[in-house]
Amino acid sequence: MAEAKDDILESDEWKKAVDYAITDEDIERQMKLLGHMSPSKHREYNQTATEDNIRNWSHGCGDDNPLFCDPDYAAGTRWGGVIAPGMMIGSVNSPMLGDPTPDEIKKLRKSLFRGIHVFVSGSTWDFYRPMRPGDTIYSYNGDETCDVKSSEFGGRSVICTRKDVKVNQRGEVVAVYRILRILTERKTAAKKGKYSAIQPATYTDEEFEKIEAVYAAETVRGAETRYFDDVKVGESLGNMAKGPLTVTDVICFHSGGYGFVPYAPTVGRLAHKNRKRIAPFYVKNEQGIPDVAQRLHWDPKWAQAIGNPMAYDYGVMRENYLFHYLQDWAGDDGIVTHVHDEIRKFNYMGDTQFVTGEVVAKREENGQYLVDVMVQFMNQRDEVTVKGTATIALPKKGRLAMYPEVPAELAEEAARMMARHWELSKK
Repeated sequence: MAEAKDDILESDEWKKAVDYAITDEDIERQMKLLGHMSPSKHREYNQTATEDNIRNWSHGCGDDNPLFCDPDYAAGTRWGGVIAPGMMIGSVNSPMLGDPTPDEIKKLRKSLFRGIHVFVSGSTWDFYRPMRPGDTIYSYNGDETCDVKSSEFGGRSVICTRKDVKVNQRGEVVAVYRILRILTERKTAAKKGKYSAIQPATYTDEEFEKIEAVYAAETVRGAETRYFDDVKVGESLGNMAKGPLTVTDVICFHSGGYGFVPYAPTVGRLAHKNRKRIAPFYVKNEQGIPDVAQRLHWDPKWAQAIGNPMAYDYGVMRENYLFHYLQDWAGDDGIVTHVHDEIRKFNYMGDTQFVTGEVVAKREENGQYLVDVMVQFMNQRDEVTVKGTATIALPKKGRLAMYPEVPAELAEEAARMMARHWELSKK
């Protein structure tokens, strides 16, 4: 049996893992794929929403809002029962059937950006209706944009936006999720060492008590309706804390339903099958065991191997924390209709995020009463790690807040995709 290597950065396995490069051919192939929308055949951990998996997802984000977690409470709201926090929809998916992928598209996708590391750097969400228990979610997606840039962190990088249209079993568009992904070469990321001076956060009892005080003061607006009439431009959305980040937080987020399919952590024979299917995604650790590249979210040695001082969160964790913050402020009768976020810094193990926001505008549009807000996350080093903007529909006294209408072209496209799914499912 081979001896464990103390320094993964000096191992042959690590050197092989960081040897993958972004090529001009890959970029050219990616450009040709823009605009091609395909049904998603991935089976996520959750395919159909239930009261239980909605509660588990919420708890995995640290959210105890009774609108999401307590069926008895939710039955008394305008929704008549539990609904899901909006961004949960991004991790619910049942395979959508569709016509065979054209051979030229298969050829373009095969081994595209093989072995290249991917960061989620932000997203944009448009919400059109809630996801309720019993809803099965399908999706179709494709890349909308692709830009090549020089990254401060990873040298040459490719920045892509992927559009996911999330549809329920009735062929109704629930949400559109645009994901900003940054692809970087591991070797250039590892050589930069830009963040090597960052030290793990430590806290005195007094410092930790200040964080606890923020948690203790947090409130869920809930049944106390927040009316558009009463909101003032410039008013605060309040304070929220998230952290200090631990590996437990990442485990809770995964167990809450974040599958990260098709690269999901797997066990035993399933891991064996995954290693055969996507071998470059598995890199040997210091014990000689192939393990998922995404372990940089809990394995400090592998995080250091690609240029970070320690493990860090998934960007999508903070995006869901952002939704938690917005819905707490909006209350049961408010509807978060649009969110845009930019992830500016890593959130390392031990870091604490302090969330603040304010109202920047009020407007009436197409019969809706809308409030625009700005939000930021700041860590204990006084660094802004996330910037976000959002639009929230609020009730005006005497009128309910409503979701926006789905654009006609998008509604027709989604209905057509689902009609083809049901047609093929009968064969």
